Amino acid sequence: MKVTIYTTKTCGYCKATKEFFTEHDVPFTEIDVSNDQAQARAMIERSGQMGVPVILVEKKPNEQMIIGYDREALATALDISL
Repeated sequence: MKVTIYTTKTCGYCKATKEFFTEHDVPFTEIDVSNDQAQARAMIERSGQMGVPVILVEKKPNEQMIIGYDREALATALDISL
């Protein structure tokens, strides 16, 4: 499983999502789109969203996209019991 989160430095929901990952020992890759216009465009093209966080959970052969900090959706996607 691969988890990627698109963030900005000032996003409180991004911080909460990363804390959720840490609390549940979920390794993740963070992409800060505030200073990387190419990654920001890629995120928008992929998700249709201009806001963060955008979380991608890749479990072969599927990928799930979660927009915003949604504990229940994250738990379901990551097979975590709350």
